[in-house]
Amino acid sequence: MNRKSLLLLLCIVACLGIAVVAYVWATGMMDSMYAYRSPLAAQPPAPGAATGAALTRRVVFVLIDGLRTDTAANPQVMPFLNELRATGASATVHSRTPSYSAPGYTVLFTGAWPEFSDGPLINLAYEEYIPWTQDHLFAAAHRAGLTTAVSGFNWFEKMIPQDTITASYYTPNEDDAADRAVVAAALPWLRSDAHALTLIHLLQVDYAGHHEGGPQDPRWNAAARRADDLLREISGALDLTQDTVLVTSDHGHINRGGHGGQEPIVLVEPLVVAGAGVKAGAYGDVPQVAIAPTLAALLGTTIPASAQGQVLTDMLDLPAGALPGIQAAAQAQQQGLAAAYRAATGQRLDIAAGSDPVSATQAA
Repeated sequence: MNRKSLLLLLCIVACLGIAVVAYVWATGMMDSMYAYRSPLAAQPPAPGAATGAALTRRVVFVLIDGLRTDTAANPQVMPFLNELRATGASATVHSRTPSYSAPGYTVLFTGAWPEFSDGPLINLAYEEYIPWTQDHLFAAAHRAGLTTAVSGFNWFEKMIPQDTITASYYTPNEDDAADRAVVAAALPWLRSDAHALTLIHLLQVDYAGHHEGGPQDPRWNAAARRADDLLREISGALDLTQDTVLVTSDHGHINRGGHGGQEPIVLVEPLVVAGAGVKAGAYGDVPQVAIAPTLAALLGTTIPASAQGQVLTDMLDLPAGALPGIQAAAQAQQQGLAAAYRAATGQRLDIAAGSDPVSATQAA
């Protein structure tokens, strides 16, 4: 074998070695995401005191899966959502990696980032999901004696502990027909004023992102328009002088469709809140972990015990004297979270005295 052939052979072997190392590294990283558990998994913090009196008769949480901020802000595509935006409160939500649906759902309802929430860090098969171990909005409502309902994708059947759900409809499907069935199941609850907290989960925009070419394809806007029509139907069953509707997403999509990475467009989501207890206006940028504590304040329940976000009090139409109760509930909740973290990890936390309790605890 001449020198040139030997060099070529060595280059081939080196390339194969690099490929093997890269494969092992990548699969090891994915395996670690499947295996990860929160330090709070076995020792979740206990719920604290309620935030105070409810600011609304009920909250209807409309989760439009995969909806991008630019699509949501386009009145030609989603005219009704933009009507709600004009009369309600709006913000840009910032999430964190991994930008998959299952961790996003968990953050939205626990108020805890993926490293604390103990939800899955990656999407799983239906049979692989386990119920949330950390406190969540449905549990907070249940403890307060409120009834709850969910209509949406069947992952929620496995993720939300079902003893906290009063009524439910779950589907394994993700297209327009599935969304129509989801809304049809929920409308009787809305028309009868049946539940204080209702989740309605629409999936066809995410379906268009994965299976119909993504936001660069005309079918994406068509799906978003159909979701907007369903949102109009949902809101038509509410009295927004007494009720509150919240619309957001779990993640965005890159232009050709898909998510899971750290591209900026997949880590921002729209937020529109309208109706009772809401102070209209544009509120800039908010973290995804703030949604659950804010809804807890609207409902007058406890803040989910593992929550890492603020109550967005500027966004709420608070009666005189309500703010100190919310602040006290947030401080107690953060103290409980810090105590649970210390117990689970053995780490000392140096929390700055005299500053905002949520910011100080999270910084520590």
